[in-house]
Amino acid sequence: MAGLRIIKKYPNRRLYDTEISSYITIEDVRQLIIDGEEFEVRDAKSGEDLSRAVLLQIIADREQDGEPMLSTQLLSQIIRFYGDSLQGFMGNYLERSMQVFLDQQQQFRQQMGNLLGQTPWAMMNQLTERNLELWQEFQRNFGAGFGRPGGLVHRRRVPAAWAAARWAPARTARPVAPAPPARPATAGKTGVAPGA
Repeated sequence: MAGLRIIKKYPNRRLYDTEISSYITIEDVRQLIIDGEEFEVRDAKSGEDLSRAVLLQIIADREQDGEPMLSTQLLSQIIRFYGDSLQGFMGNYLERSMQVFLDQQQQFRQQMGNLLGQTPWAMMNQLTERNLELWQEFQRNFGAGFGRPGGLVHRRRVPAAWAAARWAPARTARPVAPAPPARPATAGKTGVAPGA
């Protein structure tokens, strides 16, 4: 069995694929990912793992040059999670959500291609419901970590539309000040009550 494919990154930013004994481009690395190849990018001198940095570079290049997949709003929200107490949980949630999507990707593409059986919207609804289930499981596990039986959410399953409405920002009514007490009737134009 062959070992993990190693790509060395040199100070001049060149990438060397040790499996084929040749320099490759960042686009070649992207193709390795698309082809499902497992690899690791290491600094040629120190041996430090640079895989994440190269993967982030590929994403940045695709977002800049291609058709963006990540909106500015989404990127801003992700950035806000760095340093937050839920950073680790969010990373886990995003990874699991992506896995659910990948698990259903082939079926989703078939539905998009031939439109037999369920509509693509029904497929997306299933995906949304699965993400909701993942989020509820995350909340249960999170709550259980703090000694709360059952976590933070009810175990009763609700339709996705109800759940979306439940997660919508709550509209709270503003408190209404009590009406001032009624004033006694005044006599005449002076505003002085009779007998005063």
